[in-house]
Amino acid sequence: MTFKKEFWALLSIFLLPIGLGTLFFYLNPTYFSQNTVNYGELITPVIVTEKSDLDIKGDASLQGVWTLAYVTDSCDSLCNQAVADVKTIRTLINMDMRRIQRMLITNDGSAPSVEDEKLILASITSDKLLGQLSRLPENSIFLIDPIGNFMLYYDPKDINIKFVLKDLKRLLKYSRIG
Repeated sequence: MTFKKEFWALLSIFLLPIGLGTLFFYLNPTYFSQNTVNYGELITPVIVTEKSDLDIKGDASLQGVWTLAYVTDSCDSLCNQAVADVKTIRTLINMDMRRIQRMLITNDGSAPSVEDEKLILASITSDKLLGQLSRLPENSIFLIDPIGNFMLYYDPKDINIKFVLKDLKRLLKYSRIG
């Protein structure tokens, strides 16, 4: 008689957490997607780029290095500020600075008013990429992975450099590529 009680108690100790966890997961599915540790907005699904999607000036590439890119129609005062913010972020990342490059992507091929030899200039040549980026907020700062995927974005109007640094430090800490 006591064997059956012990058996059911032992079985419930193992199965009850699994059952409650499964029940919690299916009753509240947005809980796990809302509670992330990143400060930027994840792009789901990621925007995959082809080599022909961007006309990159010079010999730069999106392959093999993380890229902080500011995407805008044309470069104006907001663009100049965002480019300066991206430069500050890259400088403050310190030892991992060589793992990140900066890029300005414009529709009309314009450049910022301040000359910067380390800033990579590019323009969008693909209507597909332009359409995918148009569903996101205008004038955003994007994080592009070493494979060329747009994966995270920040709104430059209320950007907090400390939060971007935290995201980048966490990302570079766990990233084996780039």
